[in-house]
Amino acid sequence: MNIFIKLLGTGISLLAGFVGTKIVDTVWEKSTGNKPPKGHDDDIPTTLRSALTFALVSASVSAIIQVLANRGTQRAITRFAKSQDIV
Repeated sequence: MNIFIKLLGTGISLLAGFVGTKIVDTVWEKSTGNKPPKGHDDDIPTTLRSALTFALVSASVSAIIQVLANRGTQRAITRFAKSQDIV
């Protein structure tokens, strides 16, 4: 069951990362009026300041999501282990 919980935690982490990326992109677009600087569009010049700001915000959100997903997985494993000891 530990493997199932770890796989579930990984899936939740991936889904949360995808949702977090979409939220950061949407907030960036609403606040700046420009698309996020991801290097896909070479037609639109991106300043170094905006690229670094976007990278910092995106990395921060990603780190927070990773920490929360890991804590949730560890909490679920601990809870499962306690419930097995009771039974």
